[in-house]
Amino acid sequence: MTSSDARSPGPSTAVPGHPAAVPLVGVHQVDEDFLALPLGSLADTALARADQLGASHADVRVERIRSYSLRLRDARTESMTDLTDLGIAVRVVHDGAWGFAAGMVLTARAARDLVDRAVAMARVARTASPEAVQRAEEPAHPDTWWVSAYDRDPFDVADAEKVAHLAEASHRLLAADPVHHVDASLQAVKEQKFYADSAGTRATQQRVRTAPSYTVVHLGDGGGFETLRTLAPPTGRGAEYLTGTGWDWTTELDELPSLLAEKVAAPGLAAGRYDLVIDPSNLWLTIHESVGHATELDRALGYEANYAGTSFATPDQLGRLRYGSPLMHVTADRVTPHGLATIGIDDDGVAAQSWDLVRDGLLVGYQLDRSIAHRIGSVRSNGCAFADSPEHMPLQRMANVSLAADPQGPDVAGLVAGVTDGVYVVGDNSWSIDMARYNFQFTAQRFYRIRAGRLVGQVKDIAYQATTTEFWGSLAALGGPSTWVLGGAFTCGKAQPAQVAPVSHGAPAAVFSGVRVLDTRAEGGG
Repeated sequence: MTSSDARSPGPSTAVPGHPAAVPLVGVHQVDEDFLALPLGSLADTALARADQLGASHADVRVERIRSYSLRLRDARTESMTDLTDLGIAVRVVHDGAWGFAAGMVLTARAARDLVDRAVAMARVARTASPEAVQRAEEPAHPDTWWVSAYDRDPFDVADAEKVAHLAEASHRLLAADPVHHVDASLQAVKEQKFYADSAGTRATQQRVRTAPSYTVVHLGDGGGFETLRTLAPPTGRGAEYLTGTGWDWTTELDELPSLLAEKVAAPGLAAGRYDLVIDPSNLWLTIHESVGHATELDRALGYEANYAGTSFATPDQLGRLRYGSPLMHVTADRVTPHGLATIGIDDDGVAAQSWDLVRDGLLVGYQLDRSIAHRIGSVRSNGCAFADSPEHMPLQRMANVSLAADPQGPDVAGLVAGVTDGVYVVGDNSWSIDMARYNFQFTAQRFYRIRAGRLVGQVKDIAYQATTTEFWGSLAALGGPSTWVLGGAFTCGKAQPAQVAPVSHGAPAAVFSGVRVLDTRAEGGG
């Protein structure tokens, strides 16, 4: 890529020469109007100024992030937003300290001024910190292009079409007897990023993500209510996801009213210990909270303590901590097709990779950016730096963190058949976890009683509770590849000032033995 010619060479692999890169399976290239911005010349100007001022490292990000949100209540539009965030960020290491500055003006003069401000900030930071910044090595990735795999840009779809689609589904749900209200929503993001650094990396990237959702509500005669939400996860796909690519919306929406009616009439369950068959629609969130955040190295080292804290999984236990049963194999990656954290190059200039976090039940890895990698002697970051806007400095953020299926494992019915007295857990809901990512509690959208290897109906008002190592140590069986589903979160929060990041978590259905189950109605005094 040159400063005067920032044009995509056409469909290609994500990162040339990088075998773990995600192939381009969609139909899009980087938008021409983004490429028409003076990306290369801004980077050349800023990097030259940083070198002139004696910075040992500098990087430049030009980003345009478009965020869309649509909400309907009972098939009527309640709110709609369409926001664009455009700007430039400059980061430097000067005299061993970080400096950062950002702005919205995309001119050469503004770029030089940002470098001056970043260097000035580094000089102030150096007086406050005796410890010099050191970063793990990474080869340069020049002229890199990457576009996520989607078929239809959601921002090319007219608002009226999106409203009509959500309204039609809402009317269909409202026509069913147990449904009194329907909330429908759609979120979509297009993230475009140009990154250049003083080591020679230049990367132009574009990714799209989409999150539709429907919630049905039943109002009881005594003033109480029950709700049920669709299980479809947010995804790194485009508007094609709304109409059935990647998810069977027809079946799920058709079944939702009867599932709600069953939940309304469902009994409670006595507190105790039960074998749980946990569906991936619920297990992804348990992975996120008890494994994903716990294996962020900045948390494990105590450098990050916001949004529920640090981590019990400290580096002195690497290779020794029995995280779970020998069946537990958890990987992290930034390459899974349609993953929300999938990229080509991170905001440290590091190429996307995959690696193990927990292997055979033992803690064997962490999520790293280049600065934090150096602190444990890692020769390379695994590409976990991300900033959620051009106004923010990159943080170490979560990769796609997933539990592997058993290659010869059964389907869900097969897992249930092996349980004598238990509960089948479906869909994510509320949760709570302590500051060390150790003690936790999770609820669900639906719970089903299991007796003698058969589902015998829904139960409700329960939660499962454990410590992280107790829970994962009770992992007794994994479903096969047919049960594996990629769930995830659109907006995982971290840091102050707060940033959000999208992240996916794949999981099979799985059996956990003897897990503590609470009667939440009794616990709440109801």
